[in-house]
Amino acid sequence: MANRQPIIQPWVSFCPIVDDSNQRGRDYGFILHRQFSGAYSLWLKLFQKQARELFNSDLIGMAVTFSMISPWRFVRSARLLQGLRFPVLQLHTTGSVMGVTVEDFNHAKAQLGALKKDPGNEVKLKIYALFKQASVGPCYTPKPGMLDFVNKAKWDAWKSLGDVSQDKAREDYINLISSLVEAEGPAQAVAKPAGSSAAFETLLVTTEDNITTIRLNRPTKKNAITVGMYNEIIKALELAGEDDSVITVLTGSGDFYCSGNDLNNFTKIPEGGIEQMAKDSGELLRGFVKAFIDFPKPLIGVINGPAVGVSVTLLGLFDVVYATERATFHTPFSQLGQSPEGCSSYTFPKMMGAAKAGEMLLFNKKLTASEACQCGLVTEVFPDSSFQTEVWTRLKTYAQLPPNSLALSKQLVRGVEKERLHAVNDQEVERLVERWLSDECMNAIMSFFQGKAKL
Repeated sequence: MANRQPIIQPWVSFCPIVDDSNQRGRDYGFILHRQFSGAYSLWLKLFQKQARELFNSDLIGMAVTFSMISPWRFVRSARLLQGLRFPVLQLHTTGSVMGVTVEDFNHAKAQLGALKKDPGNEVKLKIYALFKQASVGPCYTPKPGMLDFVNKAKWDAWKSLGDVSQDKAREDYINLISSLVEAEGPAQAVAKPAGSSAAFETLLVTTEDNITTIRLNRPTKKNAITVGMYNEIIKALELAGEDDSVITVLTGSGDFYCSGNDLNNFTKIPEGGIEQMAKDSGELLRGFVKAFIDFPKPLIGVINGPAVGVSVTLLGLFDVVYATERATFHTPFSQLGQSPEGCSSYTFPKMMGAAKAGEMLLFNKKLTASEACQCGLVTEVFPDSSFQTEVWTRLKTYAQLPPNSLALSKQLVRGVEKERLHAVNDQEVERLVERWLSDECMNAIMSFFQGKAKL
């Protein structure tokens, strides 16, 4: 899967939202910089806020909350790291990893998410640095300010790796995670990639406690969906539908659930020209939505932040949707000269009534989490501070229910509409292909890009 080239070219679909690459989001396991402001007397308060975000982040995947540390202790750890060269670390492993694959690297990320013990500040900085070196390469970013203790420590750790190759960094990253897993002993329940033969480049797919979790994993791009990502989600749903899990969860990494379509999808035109691009994109969309319509198990959306475009329209095909109070829901179709997809032209009016659905699908109204819940798009809204804890506690309870009973009950609830949903999907795709080839849509897209280019 990791080596397969996408066979479908992109087109102007799925309500794209511009990803500002200069706006910092979240890295895997750590939260990136948040600009300090105000007087010097506030520096301690601001540092403590950043440290809490760094070491209590749900993305690190730890089951226990990391303890607060003092600024001077953190700075001392950072200074110690400046003298380290990670390639010569003595790791407790069973042997050197040779010929590291994408699957090995993804498996290590899944193992990291299953660790139950706090490995300590220095080790967490090593993990961060090796991950950045492995995924980005050497550190050429500007050095953070002196008072930005958290990000300065992370920058120092990454910078200390120098010109270590990405392959070597991946190898050391895998060895380090393996040593941490081994240190926790054989009783450690490690989340495993769903489907032993599958490796994903844009998703984190794990199965643990009878729950298969599909996590959109492009946090620095607000989880914007690439063409390859569409195909990977289809594959992940196929595997989840066949594995031994009881329920399946779809969520996002970082601050966003999903920002819609990645704008890079619009930069490549196939040999067949625009007409071929529109046709191929229509088939991709048809198969993508079909995977959700036909999914046999309970499908639960855990909306961890803002959602845009197709990530919103699909929610009518989920069985339960939980959202943090920070989440927003936006479907700017007419703004881009397009039309609804994801069966939303049928599910939205049915859930919220024609008038409310019209505000969203025709006039681009953005809903808050509370408004989405009142409309029936969201099942329940949780405080952001307790969102992950409350939701996952509930999901683990659901996952203990009899699996056949859940699957058969879903068939009764959803089976009546399945034929209708497939017909709606076909109609929406046909209309979108027409829209993508229209002058109105092309002009709207061009205006959208020109407006963003001026920012």
